[in-house]
Amino acid sequence: MSVYGDLSAAIRAEEPVALVTVIDGPNTGAKLLVRPGRDPLGGLGHPELDRVAHRDALAELEAGRSGVRHYGPAGETTPEDLVDTPLVRVFVESWAPPPQMWIFGAVDFTAALAKVAKVLGYRVTVCDAREIFATRRRFPMADEVRVTWPGPMFDERGTELGPRDAVCILTHDPKFDVPAVQGALATGVGYIGVMGSRKTHDKRLERLAEAGTDDPADLDRLMSPIGLDLGARTPEETAISICAEIIARRTGRVTPSLRDGTGPIHQ
Repeated sequence: MSVYGDLSAAIRAEEPVALVTVIDGPNTGAKLLVRPGRDPLGGLGHPELDRVAHRDALAELEAGRSGVRHYGPAGETTPEDLVDTPLVRVFVESWAPPPQMWIFGAVDFTAALAKVAKVLGYRVTVCDAREIFATRRRFPMADEVRVTWPGPMFDERGTELGPRDAVCILTHDPKFDVPAVQGALATGVGYIGVMGSRKTHDKRLERLAEAGTDDPADLDRLMSPIGLDLGARTPEETAISICAEIIARRTGRVTPSLRDGTGPIHQ
């Protein structure tokens, strides 16, 4: 199949794909199609340039970014050191599937969080082991509702989660939130938020330690209490504070997260 044929098929299937195009320099217009787990298709005019551009396009695709990169004609990554050599500018255009949000716990806050996440473009999955609560009728805004425990969910699909994705654990049930936290920590997910007061989270950390999860680097990934310190009270306000924290963590902004404060989370 042609570069454009493969590109069209990947986009229709909502699979991650990037198209690298030379926009300035030798072989202007040459293209390289990049898909995770597959050999690239096409070429930019030099095998080493293809190799480096393929590597960098995969990184851009994982982050869901598009942008311009500069190389030497043989793939040199410090082209500014080349003298009297035409540089190559390429445009990496990424088509990444929507980021995912997995929400564990079919509780009152779940519907509000799912609605706000959908507005932000997330593909939302609600997961709860209680069949009576985890229903499409209660969460029609979710893309998927799973009746299962966290362990099987992460075993089956944990490798799908990456830096653009989020796991939000809204239940206070130790039988559910401890394995959900452990499952999330075993993935490359970019955000892990866990609902509860500071006292609740301290007890959760004790249970995690008893279960063998006590690495400070792992535990530092947990945002609990969950959300920015906005004074949120209603489920809708809490959902906004959670999504705002996700955005801030992704963009590297310093924000007043509840996790980093002291005292009660509600005045």
